[in-house]
This record gives sequence, C-alpha cells and structure tokens, in this order.
Amino acid sequence: MKTARLDASAYQAAERLLRHNRGGLVLGDRISPQWIDGGARFWYAVDTSAGRRFVLVDPEAGTREPAFDHGRLATALAAVSGQDVDAAALPFGAIAPTGEAVEFDAFGAHWRCSLDDYACEKAMGSPPGNPLEIPSPDRKSVVFRRGHDLWTRSLEDGGERALTSDGDVDHDYGASPDFFMYSNMLKKLGLPHAPPAASWSPDSRRVLTHRTVQRGVRQTHLVESMPDDGGAPRLLTLRQPFPGDDRFPLAELVVLDLAEGRVVPARAEAVAMPVMSPIFMKWAWWAEDGSAVYYLNRSRDMRTLRLHRLDPGTGEVATVLTETGDTRVEPSQQPTQRPMVRVLSGGKELLWYSQRDGWGHLYLHDAHSGEPRGQVTSGRWAVQEILHVDEARRVVYFVASGLVAADPYRRSVCRVGLDGSGFARVTGDDLDHVVIVPNGGEYFIDSASVTDSPPLTTVRGWDGRVIVELERADITRLTATGWTPPERFRVKAADGRTDVYGVLYRPHGFDPDRRYPVVDHPYPGPQANRVSPSFDPGFFGPDAEATAALGFVVMAVDGRGTPGRSKEFHDASYGRLADAGGLADHVAALEQLAATRPWMDLDRVGIFGHSGGGFAAVRAMLDFPDVFKVGVSEAGTHDNRYYTLGWGETYDGPYDEETYARASNVDIADRLEGELLLIHGGLDENVSPHLTLRLVDRLIAAGKDFEMLVVPGAEHMFFGYESYVARRRWDFLVRHLR
Repeated sequence: MKTARLDASAYQAAERLLRHNRGGLVLGDRISPQWIDGGARFWYAVDTSAGRRFVLVDPEAGTREPAFDHGRLATALAAVSGQDVDAAALPFGAIAPTGEAVEFDAFGAHWRCSLDDYACEKAMGSPPGNPLEIPSPDRKSVVFRRGHDLWTRSLEDGGERALTSDGDVDHDYGASPDFFMYSNMLKKLGLPHAPPAASWSPDSRRVLTHRTVQRGVRQTHLVESMPDDGGAPRLLTLRQPFPGDDRFPLAELVVLDLAEGRVVPARAEAVAMPVMSPIFMKWAWWAEDGSAVYYLNRSRDMRTLRLHRLDPGTGEVATVLTETGDTRVEPSQQPTQRPMVRVLSGGKELLWYSQRDGWGHLYLHDAHSGEPRGQVTSGRWAVQEILHVDEARRVVYFVASGLVAADPYRRSVCRVGLDGSGFARVTGDDLDHVVIVPNGGEYFIDSASVTDSPPLTTVRGWDGRVIVELERADITRLTATGWTPPERFRVKAADGRTDVYGVLYRPHGFDPDRRYPVVDHPYPGPQANRVSPSFDPGFFGPDAEATAALGFVVMAVDGRGTPGRSKEFHDASYGRLADAGGLADHVAALEQLAATRPWMDLDRVGIFGHSGGGFAAVRAMLDFPDVFKVGVSEAGTHDNRYYTLGWGETYDGPYDEETYARASNVDIADRLEGELLLIHGGLDENVSPHLTLRLVDRLIAAGKDFEMLVVPGAEHMFFGYESYVARRRWDFLVRHLR
C-alpha cells in the first residue's frame, strides 16, 4: 500500500481545530441562556453565518425572535456614540431587555435604546460585576475578601464593613486550597486570587462560608524564572499535601449573620478539603427557605459519606444520613457534577443518590431519621443528574445513561414517581441529550446529538413535546477544514468479555488504499470520561481532531475504571491507578480495530496525553513497548506518591507504599525503549514540574535518550502557549511516525 505525503497545509488545518480556535468553526451548537423574570423567559447570544445575534425566547408563548433589530440598533448607536458599529459584531456581549427597550454596556458607558424608535442614550446602570465579589440575591450587597477576611459592601450607598476579623494565612476565610485559590492561571487573567467561597441565604441576610485551615500542611515550591518585574528568579511556595500526610486543608463551616453582626461556627468537625471548597463543589448549600444549611462530608478513606444539617442560628449540626461502602462512596459519578441530593417536603424527605445496588440510583429517605422509604429508580442503568422534582405531583425528572442499546453512554431524560412507579423516558429517541433547567423548572432546554450528528437545541415541556426550536448547528466551517466525524466503535476489553467504547478519527483526505500511523489519545482519570457520546468532542477531543489533520488515525477509548456506567466498571480503577484507565483495553482495541481496517499500521503506533493522560502516555510505553513506539507526555502525574492527596487517596485508596509504588513511572523508567518527548509548565501548581523531573532523573540514570521541553511561564493548561506546545507535539509525532 501507498503511504501519504504530508502537505504543509495540514498544519494550518490542525491549528484551526485546536480548542481555542474550534469554537468559531461550529455555529449554533450550544447556547448559554440568561434568565429573565425568574426563568419564565430568557435571552441568548449565538454566532451565525451573518454574525452574532441576540435572541429572546418566551417558552410560555412558544416564541423565539430577535431581541431587537440589529441593523437599526447598530446605526443608532454609531450615530450617538461617534464610533463605528458593525451590526454583525455589536460591541457588547450582554443585554438587559426591559420590554420597551434594551440596555447594555459599550464604549465605557451604559446605554438604553428604545425598541420603538431606536433612540439610544446614555443611562444610569449597575456597574459591571466584579468577579471577586459575590452579589446577594436582592442585589443590594456583595461579599468579598480583604486580606484573609470577608467583608461586605452595600451597592446602595457603598458602605463597607468587615464580617470576620480573625483570618490569617493559616486560617483564611472563604479560601480554597492554594493550588486553586492563588493559581498562576488567575494571575494571567489579572485576578490576585479566586472568588471567595461564599453562598448567600435566599433572604440575603446571611452568608455561608468557611475558615480554611492549612496550618502545618506540606509546603511545595516552584521557581518563577522570569517575573513580570524583570527581576531575579522568585520562589513561589504553596501548600499541597501528599498521600498519607497527616495534615491537609480543612474547611470550618461558619454562617455570617449580617443583620446581627454574628459569626456562627458549625459545632461539628471540619470538612476535609483536599481539592476544592465544598461550596464551590456544591457539597454545601442552603435550604430553599433558608432555614438550614445542608452539607456533605466524607471520611479520609472515602468509604463513608454523611449528610449533615446545620442550624444557621445556633451552629448546631445533626447527621441526617450516613452511607458506607467497600470502596469510595460518591454523591455523583464525577466530581464536577452537582451532588444528587435533594431535600423535599419542607425538610421532611430526602432524595439520595447511591451505587449500593451496583449501579447509580435514587432512593427516598426520611430527612430527620435518615431511614429509607424506598428505592425510586432501579435497573441496569445509571442516573447521571437530577433535573427537577415536581413535589405536587410526586415526580422526579432526571438524566440517565444506559437506556440506549447502541451506546450505554448516551443520556436520556426520564421521569418516575417518588414511589418508584410510572417510569418513562421523556426523550424517546436514541440521541444523547444535554439539558439545562431554569430555577423554576417549568421547562427544559435540550441539546440532542450523537457523535456524527450535530445538535438540535429546543425548549421542551416535561411531557417531552417541543415547545420551540432554538438552533440547528451549522458545521460548514468545520467540514471545510477537511474534518470528518469520528467513528464510534465498540470492542471487547482485554478480559475478552467486557464491552468498551471509543471513537476513531480518520486522517484528513482519507484513502483506504494507504496505510496510516496510529496515535492513541488517552485520559485515564477515574473522575472523568475521555470520550463524549455527543457531537461535542469534549475537553480533550479537539487535540485528537487536530492530530488527525496531520495524517494520523487517532483512537480514544474509555477503558475499564472510567466513570459513567456500573459501580463495578468504575471500581476497576480503585487501587489500580497503575493500569492508567485500562491501557490493556487500549491495546486490545487497537488489535480488534486493525483486524478489519488494513489502513491502520500497527507497526507505527504513538500515544500522547495531558496530565493523567501524560502519565498514561509514558506508562503505555513502559508496559507495552512492543506496541507504543512514540510518545508525548504533557504535565504528567508520573509518581502519585508525590502528587496531591486528593487525587491519590480518592482513586488509589489509603496510602500504601506498595500500591502507590506500582503507579509510579519513575520506578520503571529503565523500561523505556521508544521515542519520548516530555513537556511541562514551569509554573504548574497542580501537577508540579518536579513530577516530570523525577522521571527525567531516573531516565538519565538508566542511560535512556529522550527529549524535554519546559515552558517556564506556563501553568497546568499551558494558557497562552497552547499553539506552541501543540506544534512541538505535532512535530515530534510527524518526525517519528510519518
């Protein structure tokens, strides 16, 4: 068979497909609704072939229409401002429709344009929100950090006052752990720190926050080689516990009573906070009527999960429910998801997610005693998200996966009675559904797609009927790059029994008579999937798409140990991070796919990945050197003994030297046989560069050749350096596989 010659234009196509560019290639694929009238209506902005458009939707009336005449507004604004205004690219990103007019900020001023005669004039308006301030529900006050304490400011008269006064560097109010709170990414965005972890009560009288205790937590260090002021290298110190450490960040929950000027601490043990604030993670929240705070706390070994009720007036804490398990007990399958816990009936009932039957289902409990009242959902499928509970009708609406025979990852909208009766799929098709629900829950916004079919976005009623169509995605620009949709596949895992799923990207200009090198693109994280079941390629997908533009077949697969399916499937990774998300399953997939696709050249197989994927790329070359000949590892977690406690102890279990040593690439570095490129950011406060340097030290000791790129000013995501890092990765793969 012939081999393909790489044209320089392939790099241009690959560049267009990178994550920071790809958004402009697909139009109308996603919307971000901005609610009006408590969610009864909403507006959104969408990019079209004619430019950006603002759209106003009234679900009750079943209407979707332009929020205003874009041409007339552009002409009127240009006339009164003296600035050039393009109707296809209006100089603002947000609007405030009032019915008779539309308001917005542009050219350093607030404007009001009448929708009757399109007369535009400067007007009084609220100043743009400060990302470091949390506004109250009544929009009269904000809470913010000053030093290590929390303050409030009135938006009516500007008056400020301290809400706490005893904060210090080791007892920092509203702070997350250092790597998130004071990240280099935030500094690049011009922010000195993350917003405070604070949540207002519904009546705007109280604030839930926590005092972050980090005294004695292990310190790690980075070197800022080129500070912005041009001075000498600067040491950056942050606190980051390793697995097995005695000290790790804790959150002491407190309620700040603004009306009475009181600080009410929770009379209970502090909440473990190895990764992020429980408030940011939605593990702590106000009851709808503000009468209580509910929060989750998990034991150090992750095998006991408790729900607590906090009295905001007294600080008294009661334990509502406790669940234990043989491995980690989770309130959802992925930590980025809101926990699937709902307090109902004015605090009398509790809807609770559990994997106790081997899947992921909802259970009803008494909210005072914690006693079970019955299993609400059941079957060989998994609840993924609670959407809405209609308490009057005693019905819960939710997203579930595993109900589509063709693909267990596709999500369906379903409903069932709280007594377990009347289960039905609201979306009866076999598409994947991504859903947004307004606070009132009167309807839902549904984006329906599959891997090779762009999304159709609609507003639907809870009976499943389409109320109004919003957008049909336009992929004309995407296909113009040479992109073709990936092939969704199912193969057997290395055990020969379990089905695993993935996607296969064909090279641009694909010719079945040629043989192409193959590149695996893994993300083994037990906390997230690598492959998306929808048209949206997910966070990692654009890197695979761009690599296919260079003449590679690219494979991505979710092996055993990744989330989204049964408890058993997910637990295949527990205590076995060394398996890197089922690398043996990846090898099995390559062999099965190539058996019926002669254009896949398994004599030329490479692998690349980021973070956990960087670990997997190196581990694949060390464990399967006869398969993976070339690898690129970016920001790899190469030795979990020296990575953050929150990762290792959640997914490899309590610290045990033998278990953790098995998940070290450093200890087996002498196995390297192929061509390896290591890339790391010099200011990566998440996965410290010392994890790559430890590997480098062992590779040198073993006399192994490799290449390395350290990007001095880059943090974990290489923000601002994405194109350069991608080009170096592409060059390496092309040079050694093409």
